[in-house]
Amino acid sequence: MEKLPRQSYTTEFRRQAVEVVTREGLSIAEASRRLSLSPKTLTNWVRSARGGESPSPSAPRREVTEAEAELSRLRRENAELRMERDILKKASAYFAQELLRATR
Repeated sequence: MEKLPRQSYTTEFRRQAVEVVTREGLSIAEASRRLSLSPKTLTNWVRSARGGESPSPSAPRREVTEAEAELSRLRRENAELRMERDILKKASAYFAQELLRATR
């Protein structure tokens, strides 16, 4: 699987992500899937917010543009689809062999 570049999120995006978990009551896993980010990252943001800290970036980084975020999401989806395709190829080969053995 291809390693994705490290991303930087705006403070506003971080606040909104924390609100999805705290106010809307979504689980961290579900919210991270919907927002296409790591559950560990979201967990850290929620923990910081509950501790009274602002979910602000730890180091100054450039912001991720919408195009870069979309590209990252599509690459992640592409890698997942390739993995599923490979699993289906192996499964079909396995069942084809079983079918051949059964007809002998």
